[in-house]
Amino acid sequence: MARPKIGLALGSGGARGFSHLGVIKKLEEANIPIDYIAGSSMGALVGTFYGAGQKIEDLYMLASTFKLKYFMDFTVPKLGLIQGDRIKTYIQMFTYQKQLEELPIPVHVVATDIYSGEKVVLKEGSVAKAVRASISIPGIFAPEEIDGRMLVDGGVIDRVPISVVRDMGADLVIAVDCSKFESNSDVNTIYDVIMQSIDIMQDDITQQAIMNAEVVMRPHVYQYSSRNYTQIEEIIREGEIEAVKYLDPIKKMIADWKDQ
Repeated sequence: MARPKIGLALGSGGARGFSHLGVIKKLEEANIPIDYIAGSSMGALVGTFYGAGQKIEDLYMLASTFKLKYFMDFTVPKLGLIQGDRIKTYIQMFTYQKQLEELPIPVHVVATDIYSGEKVVLKEGSVAKAVRASISIPGIFAPEEIDGRMLVDGGVIDRVPISVVRDMGADLVIAVDCSKFESNSDVNTIYDVIMQSIDIMQDDITQQAIMNAEVVMRPHVYQYSSRNYTQIEEIIREGEIEAVKYLDPIKKMIADWKDQ
């Protein structure tokens, strides 16, 4: 019996992006299939790890041990404070050194061309390079060069890549936005300033874009800093709580689709 193709649009958000894992876990438990994934920034990291075949239980364990300081290979500041080679090696390891076109679940990764200002959708080539580009927070990580283009964080141009996963063939799009701008006085570092600025710039655009998704989940993670990698379990739990609210509506959409 025919069913709709289901796509996940996983948004940016730094540490808050680990709430995507909670969403995926609850979708799995409800036997809701995931046919396509598009990700920006942390959404790209989580999406490719899962799309490469990592079990959700293993990703929970991996997230609980994630420490940003392990990946801070500082460089002489020119285009960014962090060179990014360590995080690229980490991504290679947990995506089995695959190419994007080899992933069992198709995943497209969004980045931003810092020269032209264009959105770049990476569909093939090294997963590690694509994700490294998509997480390249301007001013923090040096840009990643791919095919002669200097690429930075996908969240700069498309925080929740709904149109990307729709173009992949998704009939029903589940968008997960964990970076909705909310007033926040906890801005103490250059990282906070940059992340808060990106959230502000993207907010109106994202509000319009999410109208094109059938389901929009917003895990309640805004009380956590995007650099807070010490409360990952709580952040993941918020993803679970948010997803549970939508399981029955999603199942109904699938059932209604079959009746069309």
